[in-house]
Amino acid sequence: MVTFLVCLGILILGYFTYGTYVDRMLGPDDSNITPANRLEDGVDYMPLPWYKVFLIQFLNIAGTGPIFGAIMGAVFGPVAFLWITFGTIFAGSVHDYLSGVISMKHDGTSVSEIVGIYLGPTMKQVMRVFSVILLILVGTVFVTSPAGLLSAMTGIENQVWVILIIVYYIVATVLPIGKVIGKIYPVFGAALLFMAVGLCAAMFVGHIGGTLVMPEMSFTNQHPAGLSIFPFLFTTIACGAISGFHATQSPMMARCIKHESECKRVFFGAMVMEGIVALVWCAVTITFFGNAAGVQEGLATFGGQSGVVGHISTELLGVFGSILAVLGVVACPITSGDTAFRSARLTIADAFNIKQEPIKNRFLIAIPLFIICIGLTMIDFNIIWRYFAWSNQTLAMIFLWAATVYLIKHNMKFVITLIPAVFMTGVSVAYILQAGEGFGLNGTFSNAVAVVVALALGAFVFARRDKFKE
Repeated sequence: MVTFLVCLGILILGYFTYGTYVDRMLGPDDSNITPANRLEDGVDYMPLPWYKVFLIQFLNIAGTGPIFGAIMGAVFGPVAFLWITFGTIFAGSVHDYLSGVISMKHDGTSVSEIVGIYLGPTMKQVMRVFSVILLILVGTVFVTSPAGLLSAMTGIENQVWVILIIVYYIVATVLPIGKVIGKIYPVFGAALLFMAVGLCAAMFVGHIGGTLVMPEMSFTNQHPAGLSIFPFLFTTIACGAISGFHATQSPMMARCIKHESECKRVFFGAMVMEGIVALVWCAVTITFFGNAAGVQEGLATFGGQSGVVGHISTELLGVFGSILAVLGVVACPITSGDTAFRSARLTIADAFNIKQEPIKNRFLIAIPLFIICIGLTMIDFNIIWRYFAWSNQTLAMIFLWAATVYLIKHNMKFVITLIPAVFMTGVSVAYILQAGEGFGLNGTFSNAVAVVVALALGAFVFARRDKFKE
């Protein structure tokens, strides 16, 4: 219990201390007119109350990420608590905050355009393709997983649910942000938070009553199959610590914020809240099954993360818990999937300067995206997910380098992004070198190469910092 409380306290304290430090360094100024007010178009640029923007951002970046990722991370044991806690504060929250703020400084532009501004035209073209591919993978993942669950629950053919979800995605992608997303997302976001609070309370009650034993910190790798912590823990838990997908979502909300002073609450705050949700699920999972081996057995017994969510929620919270479980594993991924496609539409529109006020232009971009998505639903879900895991963290790495250059150009303390950029470079390189879906090389060799590449890139940027100011 002590470990969990300490990590929870660090997350909350981190928002009020490190979050304030980063926010003051960037210097929000409410006398500046934000893109939501200056470029309001009734479609994508639309000023919304900060609490709505916060809940939409939270649900956009969350989905099942902080739940499923945390459950899989629990297989490594309580050491996962450290990555969730410190990754959220010093990497994920800074990443999300800067992706929102920098986008706002450039009229709410997409992450690919931001990367192009600070890392050059070649990287812009790479990121345009890379980010759209990632967003389509995310959208496809969040079509197939809820469709499979709904099919299992109702007995209705899987393809029927795929079609219905895609139809909803098309509607949510092309309609003005206030019509669907602005109305239902705050409700689902609040429900996701309520689920985490309920499970946390049940875990404490069970611990005090003696029926559950909460894990304490162990720095050992408890993965039953011996999968190494570096880099696999850091790609397994992505949305609960740092995720490149978030950099594609923050620009959408940068087009809806009324005042610059709201950025800390919306971007830094939503990521801290997601870290808390991930911490709760990781702790609850280990506590419920007893240890890392028990978690692995539970995943096998209950058919993966979705089954574990349903079982734990029902056992700890009863019928109400089962309802929340359905919300968590069905509604939440759907609400992340539609914003993935919406962000893909905006990324393409920004790249080709296609005005989005005419609805025909929105359909012109959206329809080909969904045709590709339908094709990808025919591929094994696990293959798509594995490539998403790597590309997700690689996108986070690329944005952190762009943010580092931004801070250098504006004479700010760029170390806040340089250190996580170096670390995530090491993670991304090590993963693709040794993972089965990558090159399958020896782990020790891969990790050594990754460390050398990451440190060399960090040293290069640091040595040329004055050049970036020119």
